[in-house]
Amino acid sequence: MARDYYEVLEVGRDASPDDVKKAYRKKALQFHPDRNQGDKEAEEKFKEVSEAYEVLASEEKRKIYDQFGHAGLRGRGYEPNFTDVGDIFSQFSDIFGFGDLFGGMGRRGGGGGRRGGRPGRDLELPLRLEFLEACEGCQKDVQITRADLCAKCNGAGLKEGMTKSTCNTCRGAGQVTQAQGFLRIRTVCPSCGGRGESVPAGAACDGCGGSGRERRTDKLTITVPPGVDTGMQLRLVGKGEVGDPGAPPGNLFVTIEVKPHEVFQREGAHTFCEVRVPYPLMVLGGEVEVATIRGKEMIKVPAGTPSGKVITLAGKGIEKVNGHGQRGDHHVQLVVEVPTKPSSDEDRLLRELAAAQGVKVNEKGGLKGWFDKLTGA
Repeated sequence: MARDYYEVLEVGRDASPDDVKKAYRKKALQFHPDRNQGDKEAEEKFKEVSEAYEVLASEEKRKIYDQFGHAGLRGRGYEPNFTDVGDIFSQFSDIFGFGDLFGGMGRRGGGGGRRGGRPGRDLELPLRLEFLEACEGCQKDVQITRADLCAKCNGAGLKEGMTKSTCNTCRGAGQVTQAQGFLRIRTVCPSCGGRGESVPAGAACDGCGGSGRERRTDKLTITVPPGVDTGMQLRLVGKGEVGDPGAPPGNLFVTIEVKPHEVFQREGAHTFCEVRVPYPLMVLGGEVEVATIRGKEMIKVPAGTPSGKVITLAGKGIEKVNGHGQRGDHHVQLVVEVPTKPSSDEDRLLRELAAAQGVKVNEKGGLKGWFDKLTGA
C-alpha cells in the first residue's frame, strides 16, 4: 500500500504550497541519485517523494487525495507513473531552478552524452456523455488537434539532403553550465533546447520552417469504462503533443461531464428514482414495475406501505470504477399517485371511503357547489 503523501514529505495536511515545495526540494536533494550512486533504496525514495510532490503540488489532485486517498486518484486517471528518474527531472526541473543539480543522473538513462529534449505537452479534452453511457461504459470517436512530427521532413526540420550543424552556444552538449556560489548548475541550452544542433540558414524544411513540427487533427477512439462521473479524467498515455527527439510525447487527459437523466439520479455508484404507485396498491399490497439502469424490474409492495418508502435493489446500480465488477444499489422511492381528474366511478368510491373513515371532503362540484350554497342559487 502506498504511504501517506504528507508523511513522505514530512509536512502537515494544512501545509501551504510553498511549504510543500520546500519540503520536496529538501527531500529530493537528500535522495538525489547522483548523491547516492548505486543506492537503489535512495533512488526509490527519490521517486516516492517526487510522486508525493506531483499530487500535493496540484490543487485539484490534492483535493481529490484529501477526500478519497490513493484510490480516488487512480479512479480519475491521476496515478503517477515515473518510469525512471529522467521522467522526474524532465517534469520537476523548475523546482530546483536548473535541469540537473549534479550533472549526471539528470540525463535520461543516466549515461553520457547530452541531455534528452523536452517531453511533449499534455493536452486536455472535454467529453460530454449521456447518463447511461457513463453508467455502462462506451466508445467515443473524437478529434484532437496537436503538434506532431512534420510529415514532409519526419521531424528533422531540414530540406532533403541537408544536415544540421553543431549548436554554437553549447558546442553540441545540449546544456550550458552556470556558477552560483559553490554550485555549478547545468541547464538546458536556451539556443537549441537541449538538442545540441541547429538548422543552418536556408536548410530549414519548407513545411515546418525548421521546427520539425506541424499542427495536425487526428481522430481517436476513446474507451470509456463503466461508472465514470462528472469531473473524472481518463489519461491516454502518449496521445498528447510530440516531444523533442528522444523525449516522450505528452499525454491526453479526457475530462468527463455527464448529462443529467430525466428519471435517474446518482450518488457515486448508487442510483435513485421515484415511482408513483396507486393508493389501493400501497394499502393492500401487490407488485409494481420499476425502471433501473439495467432494465425493468418487478418489486413487491407490502400491504400498508407509507408514501415515501424506499426499497433497495442490491447490485442494480452502477459498476464501480476499478471496482472489479462490483456494483452499487438502486433505490426506489414509492410515492402515492394522486389522480388529478378521477373518473365518476373513482369519485364515487373515494367519497364512500371518505365517509367510511369519517373524513370530510369537498362536495361534488368543488368550489362551484360551495359558492352556489353560499348565494342560495
